[in-house]
Parts: sequence; C-alpha cells; structure tokens
Amino acid sequence: MKKKPLAAAPSPLPPQALYRHCDPAALAFDSTAELADPAIAVGQARAAAALTFGASIGDEGFNVFVLGPSGSHRHALVEELLRERMRHRPLADWCYVNNFDDERKPIALSLPAGRGAALRRDMERLTEELLEAIPAAFESESYRNSVAEIDQELEDRHMAAVESLQDEAKRSSLSLVRTPHGFAVAPIRDGELLDDEHFEHLAPDEQQRLRDSIAAMSDKLRQHIESLPLWQKERRDRIKTLNREVTELAAGRLIDQLKSAYADLPAVSAFLGEVREDVLANARRFLPDDGSAVPPPPGAVAAHPVLGRYQVNVVAVHDADAAPPVVYEQNPSLRNLLGRVEHMAQFGALVTNFTMIRPGALHRANGGYLILDADRLLLEPFAWNALKRTLFGKEIRIESAGELLSPVSTVSLEPQPIPLDVKVILIGERLIYYLLSELDTDFPNLFKVAADFENRIDRNAENTALYGRLIAALARRKGLLPLNAPAVARVIEHGARLMGDSEKLTTKIRDIADLLSEASYRAGEAGAQLVERAHVQQAIDAQTHRVDRLRSEFQEEIERRDLLIDTTGARIGQVNALTVLGLGSFHFGQPSRITANVRIGDGQVIDIEREIELGGAIHSKGVMILTAYLGARYATDCPLSVTASLVFEQSYGGVEGDSASVAETCALLSSLAEVPISQSLAVTGSINQHGQVQVIGGVNEKIEGFFDTCSRAGLTGDQGVLIPLDNVKHLMLREDVVEAVRQQRFHVYPITTVDDAVSLLTGVAAGERNVRGSFPRGSVNYRVEQRLRDFAKKREEVGQQMLVKARKLGKKPRK
Repeated sequence: MKKKPLAAAPSPLPPQALYRHCDPAALAFDSTAELADPAIAVGQARAAAALTFGASIGDEGFNVFVLGPSGSHRHALVEELLRERMRHRPLADWCYVNNFDDERKPIALSLPAGRGAALRRDMERLTEELLEAIPAAFESESYRNSVAEIDQELEDRHMAAVESLQDEAKRSSLSLVRTPHGFAVAPIRDGELLDDEHFEHLAPDEQQRLRDSIAAMSDKLRQHIESLPLWQKERRDRIKTLNREVTELAAGRLIDQLKSAYADLPAVSAFLGEVREDVLANARRFLPDDGSAVPPPPGAVAAHPVLGRYQVNVVAVHDADAAPPVVYEQNPSLRNLLGRVEHMAQFGALVTNFTMIRPGALHRANGGYLILDADRLLLEPFAWNALKRTLFGKEIRIESAGELLSPVSTVSLEPQPIPLDVKVILIGERLIYYLLSELDTDFPNLFKVAADFENRIDRNAENTALYGRLIAALARRKGLLPLNAPAVARVIEHGARLMGDSEKLTTKIRDIADLLSEASYRAGEAGAQLVERAHVQQAIDAQTHRVDRLRSEFQEEIERRDLLIDTTGARIGQVNALTVLGLGSFHFGQPSRITANVRIGDGQVIDIEREIELGGAIHSKGVMILTAYLGARYATDCPLSVTASLVFEQSYGGVEGDSASVAETCALLSSLAEVPISQSLAVTGSINQHGQVQVIGGVNEKIEGFFDTCSRAGLTGDQGVLIPLDNVKHLMLREDVVEAVRQQRFHVYPITTVDDAVSLLTGVAAGERNVRGSFPRGSVNYRVEQRLRDFAKKREEVGQQMLVKARKLGKKPRK
C-alpha cells in the first residue's frame, strides 16, 4: 500500500493559486460602449518609440524593420502609428511624357502635389482643341486660296518654260510633242511633223542640221525636266511654311496660354515648348485621313496612335494638402515594386510607348512610407536585390525580369529614373531579421532601426484597464456587440491563458479579435444585446472543440489500454511524465510512461531515444545532466558502477526538450532504491546538476492532459501532478481542474528539488545527509547510495577475480 508523504514534503496548492481571476468590479464600467479607444498600441511603447524615430529622422539608411510575432496586428499598428506620428514633408506628382528626340527614353517630370493630374487634363483638353482648330484652319478659304496660288504659280512657271522652249524649237523647224512618257522633240515642215520616210528624203546637210538642232533642244528640254523636282521641292517648302504659319495661328495661342500657366515650372514649360515645335512640324497629323474636319469621338484622342504622343502619363499623384502616403504592398514582386512597361499586340508584333508605363509601389509611396512583408519580399525573384539597389541609388529605375533573364537584348523603353524619397518599413519574424543581419552585409546599412513588438505585457492594473479599452476598440472596429464587464474579464483571463502566464497578457491581437467575433456571434444567436461571460466561454469551448480531435483520440487510446498509462497503484522504475503536443496553433498535454532499468556497469546511462535517433539534442542534454547529478550525489568516494537505460514507452516519434529529466531521474532512483513510485501522480520539470527543479513550458496543458486521463479512469482523490515551484505563476487552469482541486479530488504539488519529487512519488522520505555525511537509514537516498556501493563492491570483486584468472593463464607454459 502507498505510504503517505512525510510532513516535510510539499503541500498541494490551494485552488486560488491555480487560476488568477479578473474582477469585473475592478474594471469600472458596465459595457465596452462606455470606453474610449486606447491612445497608443497597448504595451508597445518600445516599438512605438522606434517607429516614431525611424519615421521622423531624415538621414540615409534609417529604414525600419518591425520584429514581432504574426497575429499581433503589426500592420494595423504600424499604419496607425505612422499616420499619427509621421513627419510631414512636401509631396510631388510624377509624370512621364514623350521624349520627342528619342521616344525610347521617356522623360520624367516633377510637379507640385495636385498639379500632375491638372497637367494631364490640360494636355487632353489642348489636344482636343487642336483637333478642332487645326483642321478648321486647313479647311479655311484663305488656306485653300494660298495653296491654290502656290500651285498656280508653279503651273504658270512650268507652262512659261514649256512655251519658251516651243518657240525656240519652232525657230529651228522643231516642235515639242506630248507623249505618254512626257515631252519629245520632233522636226516639222510646213507645220506638220516629219515622219521617218520624209526625213530620209531631205538633203544630208539638212538632216544633219536637224539632228544637231534636235540634240540641242532635247538637252534644253532635259534641263527643264530636271528642274521640275526642284520646283516641286520649292512648292513643298512653301506649303510647309504656309502650314506652319497656319498652324501657328491656330495652335500657337492655345499652347502659349497653357505654357504661361506652368511658367513657374521650367521642366514643364520646356516640355510644352517641345510640344509646340512638334505640333508645328507635324500639323498634318491632326487632319483626318478622309480629309474632313470632324473631330474624333470622346476618348479617341488618348488612343490615337499619333496624338497620344502629347498625352501625360501620371504615375504618382497626390492632393495638394495630402499627408505623406502610407502604402502597403501585399504582393511585393519586382514589377509591383518598381513598376512595369506594358506591351500591346499590333499586327503580329508587341509595341509599347510611354503611356503604357505603369507605376509600382515605390512610385505611389514616394515622399512617404512603404510597408512590405519581409517573408513575401524575400520569396519574390529579384525583388530584394532590386529594392536594395533602389534604396542605395535613391532613384526608381523600372526593370523587367524578362530583360534581366534574357540573353538577347530586345528593344524596349528606358524611362528616365525618378528620384526616390521614401521610408521602407519591413515587417517580419525575428528570425528573418537576425538572419538578414548576419548574412546580408547590405541589410545593416539600409535598415538601421529595429521596432521590436512585445510578445506579452504585464498583467497589472494599468494594463488591464488598457486591455479593456483595446477589447472595446476591436469590437467597435469589427462592428460587434458590446461586451459587459464579466465578458471583458473572461477575455482578459483568456489572454493570460494564451500567454501561458497568469502575470502576463498576450499581444497577439488577432487571437483576441477572433474570440470577440465568435463571442458576438454566440450572443447574437441567443438574442442578447450584450456579450456576456457565458458567450465568451462558449466561444472558447467551441474553438477548442473544433481542433481537439487528436487529443480526444489519444485519451481514448489510454482509456482502452492501447497506450499504457496507470493512474492507480505503484511500480518500481516506472513514472508518469508529461509531454505537450503541438498541432498548428493548438497544443495539448499527454502523459507518457517512462521506465528505467539498472545493472552493474561503468557509470553509463543509456538514453534509448538518443540511441535510435528519436531523441533531440536538448533531451540528450537533460539525460547527461541527470547522469552527472547521479554521480555527484551518490558516488563521490567510489566509482559509479551502474549501467542504466531510460525510455519513453510506446513513443514512436521524436522526443525533444528536457522537461522530463525530473521524471527520468525519479524513475532511475526508484529502480536503484527498489522503491515503487505511485502511478496516481505525474511529474514534469527539468533539473540542473545540483538537483534543483527548473521551469518548463506548457505547464497548463500538461496538468490538464493528466487530469483528463485520470477523469476518464475515475478520480480517486490521490491523483495529482508535480510541477516546478517557479511554474506556479504560469497556472491558468481550466475551471473543471480547479473545481476538482477545490473538492480535493485532484492535487497540484509544487517542487523545488529532486528530493521533493522523490518524497511525493514514493511516499518515502528522500533524506538529507547528516553532519557525518550519511543519509538517514531507510530513506530513498540511503537505499540508492547503498545499492551503488554494492554495485561498486561487486564490480571490484569481479575485477579481482578476472585479474587472478588472467595471471593464472599467464603462468601456463606455452605449447
């Protein structure tokens, strides 16, 4: 029968130590509808100060990396803090316009905020007006008369030259004859052309004279014909000059008026000057192909293949009085960061122009703040290096992944880079920050400010009040039902449970927001006007129920004896340890059986999990520590002559962590002392080389896991769990566990040393050395020490016997 622990053994914890309640009366409100939003992010004063500094300082490289766990509402808090504490600075609109000298290299124009869109509208209006004014001017009677006058002058000049040649030809008995191929020179007699037969009857001298005259006249005719292209060129030049003059009258005033509106912007004024020259030089482009003067329908100007050259492509636009932009780019690919040049299929080829330049996140955030997710940025090809080049170069240069990868150079646009003035805020896990700091030499030069978000905050009166206001703000923002004080108190208690610490509160706001949503849903289903404590508890239970299938299956396997866990009786060298399994965001406790065997040996403790490579490094470290503790405690004046083996029974997966080292030590001591361990108790905790019990993680889940096992088998009043004393402050146990402790049907014992655990588990005093250095007779430690001394003595005897045999064998004569 199990012996009762001695009076010196630790007493079980009272129920009030197992769960720290939040008093609704201390919240000082009836409903969250009465509460104002918190002024700053709750508990994030450190991160807020870093963000304020990073957002305000203007020196190079002081971009910000926000460290913190996912679910802590980092994005929302960063945007809120930036908008509240940003440093205001003048903004600029950026536009791309046509480069009339080299259309492959569009020109970037900077305008004060609000004027980029105005310039685009003004240019669209100007083009529409030109489409009406220029065709009208070219359709005017004055223009047609001027062209007709030039044409008539050329025709008169031509006819005069032809008549002069005809008169001269007649004086030489010749005539100019029109043919399908132009003019020809032929002899005549009595006003009639001579054919070949009549020409042959002429005297030889006459024939020769006519031939010479024909040759001379043909030469003059050829000279006249050769001068005709020059006359045509002169005509074209005169018409071109006329066109320029007409266009000047029709368009010059319109362009000059627009130019005067932007006289304070030299770059824009220069662009409009180039527009003027291009319009004057290419006025015919404004004329419809059918020769009519009807203007194109609305929207046709921008799509016009020729007139689109005068449009303005605004890639960054702001209101005149706008605050610096705060841009969050959810998909930070290369093209989404730097922008892109689009193409259009036309007659089987891909074509593009400056109007098809599309801005990226850096364009939109220029002059303000750009928020990026570090993990997504690093996963995008070329994006991280492109961002670094952009920040170092302080200019946005549009790059294409196709151009970076293609071994063949293709013809495309090369937009003029835009100067960059932006603060980049990277948000990521701490591991990413530390890896980049270690492995990327550029990272410390570009991101000099770390804004480290807290994982938890102290659960004191001030923060509890702020937490209540945070809950109120979340409910308002999500359009949820208000919560009464008891419901807020339950949410605060759950925040401590999520943190695994009764003295802390979680800063993972996403989990709290999700709980509020579900609690509000439960309240709405019940027809309540306020969310009450019961609704919050229903939401918590439902969240757990949705993900605890495996936990239930494990408990069922224990109940059906598929997994062997005893909750009654006592066994030598066998102890119930406590483990935690994590599946996604859900963690639950599960008891595991640890057994130990001992025999005479050389001081080795065999960790079977390690031998088969199922044990992790930290677990192996724990076994080594208990081995060192065993030798230092019990074998200071003799060899540690034992070989022991430790194993997690029915464990078919990896084992990691040192929280089972107390249980392993107790199993080993039980086997050595041949004292049974009560199976109604389970133990968790790690030890150091001095036998002190240290804090472990997941204490709530571990206790609840063994409690569930005991509940299924039936609570006897003897069952309980041993935990490190320093873990008591972490306790936030389920209500059913606390109630069982209140009814003394289950117990939680705090321990500080291995001796505490041994005394409780065996019901026998562990024993302390007296002034003579001896353990009390009958104590567990006395039995362990005596057993080890017996092992050492027997090992020495066996060694002596083997030495004697070896000597005897050595004296035998050789055969």
